[in-house]
Amino acid sequence: MTTFQRARSEEQREIRRRAVLDTTAAMLEEMPTGAVSLNELSRRVGLAKSNVLRYFESREAILLELLDRAWRQWIADLPDLLHDGLDADASLDRRAEQFATVVARSLAERRVLCDLLSAQAGVLEHNVSAEAAARYKRAAVDNVVAIAALARHHLPELGENAPQLTAAMIMAIGAVWTHARPSEAMLAAYRADPSLTAFKLDFATALQDMLATLTMGTVARAASA
Repeated sequence: MTTFQRARSEEQREIRRRAVLDTTAAMLEEMPTGAVSLNELSRRVGLAKSNVLRYFESREAILLELLDRAWRQWIADLPDLLHDGLDADASLDRRAEQFATVVARSLAERRVLCDLLSAQAGVLEHNVSAEAAARYKRAAVDNVVAIAALARHHLPELGENAPQLTAAMIMAIGAVWTHARPSEAMLAAYRADPSLTAFKLDFATALQDMLATLTMGTVARAASA
C-alpha cells in the first residue's frame, strides 16, 4: 500500500489518478468485477475513500475507464491474430468460422475484459453522471468501429452491416460470459444431477458458435439488402 501526500499540481493529480486505475486493475486480476469495493481500493491505494472520489466520481466510473483500456488493448492485438488465423482464399463459410474462432479464443484469454463487458450495461453504466456515461459511450463507439473495420477487411461480404455485427458481438460476449460462470448453487446442482450439465456452457465453444451464426446471419442480411 502506498500512502500519498496531498496532490498540489496537475502532474501529482495525474499520478494519483493512474495509481487508482492501476490498483483497481490489479484487483480485477484477483477478483470478479462485483467484488471490487471502494473500501478495499482505498486501503490498497493509500487514499481515503473521499479522496479516491476526488479523481473518479464512483466505483463504476473507474471500472468503465478500465473497460475501455482493456477493450483497446484487445483491439490492438486483433489485427495480427486475425491475419494469422484467417485464410484469405478460403470460402466465406470457412472465413466466418475462422473469424469466430479467433475472436472467441482471444477473448477466452481475457477474463477481465469479458467480466467487465458482462457488467457494462447492467452495472457499470449506472451510478455515473451523464458526462461520464457519454465519455465512455463515445469511446465504446470508437471501439466498435475499429472492430467493424477489421471484420470487414477479412469478411468484405459484410458490407455496411459490419458495425451491426460488432455491436451484436459485444452483447453476445457479455451474455455468454455470464452464463458460462454458474453460481456455486448451480454447480452443486450439476454435480447432484449430471443430466443438467447439458445447460453448462464452455465459454470459448459457446461464443465461437454464436459468433459464427451472427456473422453468417449478418452476411445473409447484407446480401439481401
